Amino acid sequence: MIAQDFGALSRGILERRDLRVRSRLGKYRIERKLGQGGFAAVYQAWDTIEGVHVALKMPHAFNVTASMLDAFQREARLISRLEHPNILGLKDASFIDGRFVIVSRLGIQTLAERLKKRIALATALTYVEQLIEAVAYAHRNRIIHCDIKPENLILLADGRLQLTDFGIAKVAQRTVVRTMVASGSGTVGYMAPEQAMGRPSARSDVFAAGILGYRVIAGVLPEWPYAWPPKGLASLRRKVHPDMIDVLRKAMELKPSNRFQDANTMLRAFLPAKRKTIRKSLSN
Repeated sequence: MIAQDFGALSRGILERRDLRVRSRLGKYRIERKLGQGGFAAVYQAWDTIEGVHVALKMPHAFNVTASMLDAFQREARLISRLEHPNILGLKDASFIDGRFVIVSRLGIQTLAERLKKRIALATALTYVEQLIEAVAYAHRNRIIHCDIKPENLILLADGRLQLTDFGIAKVAQRTVVRTMVASGSGTVGYMAPEQAMGRPSARSDVFAAGILGYRVIAGVLPEWPYAWPPKGLASLRRKVHPDMIDVLRKAMELKPSNRFQDANTMLRAFLPAKRKTIRKSLSN
């Protein structure tokens, strides 16, 4: 449930230090810090009431403004209707002990962590398919993600991949876009050029999905200025069908009008290319 009492902001929010391991925040016991970006810090915690692990995303105090909370509340209403096996929804968003906390379930690891080890081709193709499925579903609901990156993809114990931070990313971009662009963080590595200039669209999500898809399948992250051919293409050609190369290249086009219109169009091209790639791998 998304908390509606955002008036707590008026009581004042002070910049605070990192939370200590085993400290308590409401019903949550902090276990470790997972990461930090320009918008928020993320912690792993134990829900002492429900008995499950959760991720706590806490926007930095200087980002918690009345306009940000209003924008997030509007986004939360939109994303509350997203129910898909490859989308990780919000459990809660509320003020706890004076901190604004966004709560979601915790998987076994992020895709960013999984990418530190070799991924078999069949597994890589499955991950990319699940990513595109999630984004396509959001696009059918007229919602764009704005921050598709490995850190925002959670792996569950059953092998499912779930995309998280819907709405949060959109609010964060409006709130701290200059910080994000200047930080040199992973976010910038997946951001479409027009999105970096403040003009995101469904085609921007397609670009990010293409860049991430290339990294997952080829094992190499294309770098700015994203000139074709990217690194690792020669090796990728030996593994996948030419149609898969065409799908990734179209998704990664610098000019938005040359990309797939949205993730649904991309998915329709990806699925047959995946089948051909699997047949190619079996015949090698």
